[in-house]
Amino acid sequence: VNKAFFLGDNNFLKAGTGQNSLCKTVTRTPEDSASSLLASLLLLERSMFSPSSPPAGLLEKAFQYIDLHQNEFVETLKEWVAVESDSVQPLPRLRQELLRMMALAAAELRRLGASVDSVDLGDQQLPNGQTLPIPPIILAELGNDPKKPTVCFYGHLDVQPARKEDGWLTDPYTLTEVDGKLYGRGATDNKGPVLAWINAVSTFRSLEEDLPVNIKFVIEGMEEAGSVGLEELVRKEKDQFFSSVDYIVISDNLWLSQRKPALTYGTRGNSYFRVEVKCRDQDFHSGTFGGVLNEPMADLVALLGSLVDSSGHILIPGIYDQVAPLTEEERKMYKAIHLDLEEYRRSSRVKRFLFDTKEEILMHLWRYPSLSIHGIEGAFDEPGAKTVIPGQVTGKFSIRLVPHMDTSVVEKQVKQHLENIFSKRNSSNQMAVSMTLGLQPWIANIKDNQYLAAKRAIRTVFGTEPDMIRDGSTIPIARIFQDTVQKSVMMLPLGAVDDGEHAQNEKINRWNYIEGSKLFAAFFLELAKLH
Repeated sequence: VNKAFFLGDNNFLKAGTGQNSLCKTVTRTPEDSASSLLASLLLLERSMFSPSSPPAGLLEKAFQYIDLHQNEFVETLKEWVAVESDSVQPLPRLRQELLRMMALAAAELRRLGASVDSVDLGDQQLPNGQTLPIPPIILAELGNDPKKPTVCFYGHLDVQPARKEDGWLTDPYTLTEVDGKLYGRGATDNKGPVLAWINAVSTFRSLEEDLPVNIKFVIEGMEEAGSVGLEELVRKEKDQFFSSVDYIVISDNLWLSQRKPALTYGTRGNSYFRVEVKCRDQDFHSGTFGGVLNEPMADLVALLGSLVDSSGHILIPGIYDQVAPLTEEERKMYKAIHLDLEEYRRSSRVKRFLFDTKEEILMHLWRYPSLSIHGIEGAFDEPGAKTVIPGQVTGKFSIRLVPHMDTSVVEKQVKQHLENIFSKRNSSNQMAVSMTLGLQPWIANIKDNQYLAAKRAIRTVFGTEPDMIRDGSTIPIARIFQDTVQKSVMMLPLGAVDDGEHAQNEKINRWNYIEGSKLFAAFFLELAKLH
């Protein structure tokens, strides 16, 4: 893999060459069309898999069109990345950028012939009294043939904050290509995948071919800030917009590898807890009161230390009782996943993991619960030596949940355990436990038609079977869609594991973006065959 180092003035130094190579921002000129075929051949040469047998008929035409128009697709991504659609920082200027981003997307969908409804969500009242507009959620649809399956695509167009001075090698809002990598905030999370879906639809339109499926879009602008208003809208539209939906596709996560595509069929849930121990509102001087008090910090450390052991095993009684048993079929799926353990350890920059095999590590990331301690409020954490006894402290921890764990059951188990531990300390302090967040895990049926169609499409485009993976984090929208709409939900990622979503120098490979557009086109055709 080529590496590049920033030299300034839009130049990069290729590692090991000592020579400058131009790092240009993505532009499109009349000469681009003459080089499109060459670019396509170069991409094919660089692809990481042996090519599969060429697709026939309509799909072949679609693939050729996408190759020949890839520079146009990249140019559109450049235009979208240039919009600073940061939803995390509650600033009026950024909210206007979000509104502009949603308007751009709505216009693009209307250009394709879709009917578009930009649902007004009103204003957001912030704790400081400030009021900001909530960007609308786009509900769009293209086609209503009752003989065709209807696929609903979910995506978001808001991004995490990004500043060049935070360590970006390029301007985060100027899409910049270096060695086939398209750097820019939102390139992989999630503007690139949203546009890849649109690229697939526009390809059929440009070829004047009938879309093999009916398409619906749900596109929001507040995902990075908690998807304000989305769940309420989904429930409201259950019997209207979603009534004809057969399948829901989300493309908002990454592959497990740099090279091999993946299908995601599950995510963990999350129960977040606060445990407060209080003696009084005011802190104490340790020279005056040390030795004659039940100190809140000592109580809290004992409580937190009772939650998990050094091997990662959760010590709360009954916590594993609801965990789904491991099947032989599932065990085989983990064995088939490609993961270089040594490379994973090095890239993670840790000395060692708690487990030694690929299967054990993946299972403990995805299909077993984990407990993490996040921090303590009220403790002295500044430089220096302050001899204070905190009068009250609050510990924060969370449990990642897996099927078939339930948040209400976990909440009861946690409270009972901590109350039992605290009572044994005979402390005169007060303890209070609260669950501040409770999100259920999500798991899909991988034998659904859309998973079979996606596997076939991946074989056609990439020439390999996908890794069947879960995600150890929590993506609430998948469970919301599944529970509310009660239709098959699938995560079909496009980005590579090293894309750096939320990080400095976020990118999507040109290869992933263009081949991902082909993947969605192939998926439409395969799903139409199976439905």
